[in-house]
Amino acid sequence: MKVYSATDIGQKRQMNQDFLFASEEPVGNLPNLFVVADGMGGHNAGDFASRYGVSVLVENIKKDNNFNPVKIIRAGIEAANREVIEQAKRDSSMAGMGTTMVVAAIVGGYAYIANVGDSRLYLVSDQLTQVTQDHSLVEEMVRLGELTPEEARNHPDKNIITRAIGTGEDVRIDFFDLKLEEGAMLLMCSDGLTNMVDDQTIYDIVKNVEHPGKAQALVDRANANGGKDNIAVILIDPFTNEESE
Repeated sequence: MKVYSATDIGQKRQMNQDFLFASEEPVGNLPNLFVVADGMGGHNAGDFASRYGVSVLVENIKKDNNFNPVKIIRAGIEAANREVIEQAKRDSSMAGMGTTMVVAAIVGGYAYIANVGDSRLYLVSDQLTQVTQDHSLVEEMVRLGELTPEEARNHPDKNIITRAIGTGEDVRIDFFDLKLEEGAMLLMCSDGLTNMVDDQTIYDIVKNVEHPGKAQALVDRANANGGKDNIAVILIDPFTNEESE
């Protein structure tokens, strides 16, 4: 397995509210763990929400005695949700903060994926396929047939999300499991990438840029296209190792 990650403040923001965690080594009973979180909230609350939410998730997973990856990830996200809410109650300056979270672990040739919000996971094989579904107002309108995907891309309400960590006592989590075929890669990212770079360009960069530079090349393209938001990228190649390069 080879993993590359990059995050950047972008061209317009004063603070990076995106946060990522990438471990090819075991975390608790998971053989690896990857997380992208995109915080929201005024002042430094969004920055805190993403960092704190991920840290709670990771610490909870380290202590979890379960061996079922879905149960482990679910418990970690639920703990993150509780703790972000509690922190907001303790500090009024952080009221209303929250964070998206997309989580993945690769176990025995399968990827186990969870998401809350609009940060995404893609499968990269012979094409780019979005695995997660955005929990956003605009995506709901697309699913109901009220908007086309093209209209949704530039819709003024694009950034309104319908689910997030820290915004309600009961967090609704989507889960996916994916059998990984030889040559496939996984791309995890915040909307700072996907709002700035179209799917075809993302695919071309992942396929054509040499391995160590892929994640940074995606960040650089988002910035070149305007960099209107923070950007976070994790690219996972489960089938490549040092010896095969």
